[in-house]
Amino acid sequence: MGNPTGQQFEITRGNARAVVTEIGAGLRAFEVGGVPFVEEFPEDAKPPKGAGQVLLPWPNRTKGGQWTFQGEQQQLEITEEARGNAIHGLTRHLEWELLEHAESSITLAVDVEVQPGWPVPLRATVTYELAPRELTVTHEIRNEGEQPIGVGVGTHPYFRIGDVPTDELTLTLPASRVRPSRPDEQMPYAPEQDVEGTEYDFRAGRLLAGVDLDTAFGGLAAADDGSHHIVLGSEDQQLLVWTGPDFRWAQVFTPDDLVGRGRAVAIEPMTCPADALNTGTDLIQLEPSASWSGSWGIRVP
Repeated sequence: MGNPTGQQFEITRGNARAVVTEIGAGLRAFEVGGVPFVEEFPEDAKPPKGAGQVLLPWPNRTKGGQWTFQGEQQQLEITEEARGNAIHGLTRHLEWELLEHAESSITLAVDVEVQPGWPVPLRATVTYELAPRELTVTHEIRNEGEQPIGVGVGTHPYFRIGDVPTDELTLTLPASRVRPSRPDEQMPYAPEQDVEGTEYDFRAGRLLAGVDLDTAFGGLAAADDGSHHIVLGSEDQQLLVWTGPDFRWAQVFTPDDLVGRGRAVAIEPMTCPADALNTGTDLIQLEPSASWSGSWGIRVP
């Protein structure tokens, strides 16, 4: 039986190192000075709970796998059987084509073919590039079809600061809005709400102990450089997750049972929230032959 994530591609720069997988083009490792800053998993294992995966042409869930394109009902494959939804796009389990592999960067590509539930072909690339203490991830999507379409992109990294327990980390998230969802469906049931005075206000930083989230945050305030800055911190170290202007959402997920870690925290950069194929919220509109690109990254100050 073959490796479930295909070939493993390592890139290095100084004492920074990352590993990217051929299947799904996912991030399997990122470390600086031997200290891991994302949750890793064995190369002969499937990514637990979507760890490190690229999510496109939509992140999160499409309710019932159903949406409408130019007046025609679309039915995607149900890939989250427990809730009856289509989850995290179409490319997580595909073999991506290696376009370029240098010492400190790598670019992979995949074609999203026309298939049941997805009517317009796309070409997508992802580039991982290391600086001495930073990893930048750049996504590009091109509409290869003859009709305009709305798309979304997300990623699913779980972050850590070495061996510091997740509950001892502080999350600072510059989000003024939260989109409420029902735990049984993980689907939005109401418009986003102001976080002021609620348990969802992380703008001043909050310890993750006792926090239980699988929640989409919006209204991300921009830093001076125009990007959004999300900070995970311990007593001795900080980790900065920055996202470009088009990544207007961040899903925060705090499972208790991530394989190899237990209690964990995912911070998922997303261009749109759950069920955006139906609501249209923040979809990237691509005309025929048009392309979009956007970036996010991990910086260890």
